[in-house]
Amino acid sequence: MCTYPKINMKATGENIRQLRITKGYSVKQLQSCFGFDDPQAIYRWQWGKSIPSIDNLIILSVIFHEKIDSIIVVNSDDDAVPFCLLIFLIIFLALT
Repeated sequence: MCTYPKINMKATGENIRQLRITKGYSVKQLQSCFGFDDPQAIYRWQWGKSIPSIDNLIILSVIFHEKIDSIIVVNSDDDAVPFCLLIFLIIFLALT
């Protein structure tokens, strides 16, 4: 069975928090940028309880001047995708 890399929500949240601080934004300023009524969504991102939607990731990448893949942290210990490709090749070669 194939498994795929997963977003590390806690590390991604910490990354968002660090980028926010490094780039000089307060939570209130980000709240304003996104037009949120309250800051809870931003806190949930930072705590790793949720991750921003694709639209909000694009906005974060523009605000922080970072690529989306610099914001999201993917578990690096999950090497199952290349394993799946190996299984596919073995099956393909066996059938030909």
